[in-house]
Amino acid sequence: MRRSSGILLPVASLPGGRLDREAHRFVERLAKARQSWWQVLPLNPPDALGSPYSALSAFAAHPGYLAEPTARVTAHERRVFRERNAYWLPDWLRYAGQDALDDQVRFDREWRALRRHATARGVRIMGDMPIFIAAGSADHLAHPELFQRGAVAGVPPDYFSRTGQLWGNPLYDWSALRRTGYRWWIERLRRALALYDVVRVDHFRGFVAYWSVRAGARDARRGRWRRGPGAAPFRAAERELGRLAVVAEDLGVITPAVQRLRDALGFPGMRVAQFAYGDARSPHRVERHPRDVVAYTGTHDNDTALGWWRSLDRPTRERTGLPGREPGWELIELVWSSRADVAIAPLQDVLGLGTAARVNRPGRARGNWRWRMRAGSFTAAHARRLAAITERARRAP
Repeated sequence: MRRSSGILLPVASLPGGRLDREAHRFVERLAKARQSWWQVLPLNPPDALGSPYSALSAFAAHPGYLAEPTARVTAHERRVFRERNAYWLPDWLRYAGQDALDDQVRFDREWRALRRHATARGVRIMGDMPIFIAAGSADHLAHPELFQRGAVAGVPPDYFSRTGQLWGNPLYDWSALRRTGYRWWIERLRRALALYDVVRVDHFRGFVAYWSVRAGARDARRGRWRRGPGAAPFRAAERELGRLAVVAEDLGVITPAVQRLRDALGFPGMRVAQFAYGDARSPHRVERHPRDVVAYTGTHDNDTALGWWRSLDRPTRERTGLPGREPGWELIELVWSSRADVAIAPLQDVLGLGTAARVNRPGRARGNWRWRMRAGSFTAAHARRLAAITERARRAP
């Protein structure tokens, strides 16, 4: 991952929330802005509240993203898709119905076209793979033997919530997965690396230890840490798939053991500028960034740069050293100056948008995943300004 930069924008946050002409226009604008990456959120079918991190399938794509949901599908396309996706497709069709095959073929067709469009313009796609799946999802129902009973996933009290986050996802039975040679995880990584140029693995620390909460608990405070599988699922995947193009989301309660696992696997980690100013020793401070990380102004879980700035008290604002006239652009310039190999900003920070444009508020189930950019809001002027910053920071292609 050479020195480069990009923009985070979920497919659901495109003007139409689809893989239509607006998605192709966005790629073209990224190229004009001299960006090398478009980072998206998981493409799987979201749950009833719209969360792609509690997906109905770990493998299937969301038909709601289709630009042409009634386009014709040929028998040859169906046959080829079945052959290429033989591991997971039967589980999804039992869950969603046999007609769901055509939607997956259509998605494959549209996504491939978008990736070709991006590749031709020097833009690569960074995807996102949630560590967990939804309770009652296709995979949970098809493979109950791979999951625990009586406990669910979450995280302890943290930056985002004083009572922790009670996610409610089923937890893996890592002993059962080990007995299968981690086949489910190998196939999941195979699918992700077929969809994206690089994939961010969410909640990477869960492979070292995960927060287990009793099923039925009111919040996540009384959970406990339980040991994860370590490197084993990734080593098993490497033996079949070769070197894995993975970024480890190493945020939250990060211990030396998590750092050792990430380094042993050779995965870049993450840094987030908004986390940098509570502690002078914070690893998120730009001057402390190593090269092998992806540095962010903020992620989809953070407020926008403008919303974040407005929430700070005066002493914290002074500690940032930022003028505060244009917080989004100021954080972009700061992060782009980092030693980090890759710098990423949510599109909202380029557009100068406030908290109303926030994508997700961790710990709050409702009211998330709704923001969409306005058509034409990412202008040529924005692209020129971003291109100039990118060139000064020696991140241009």
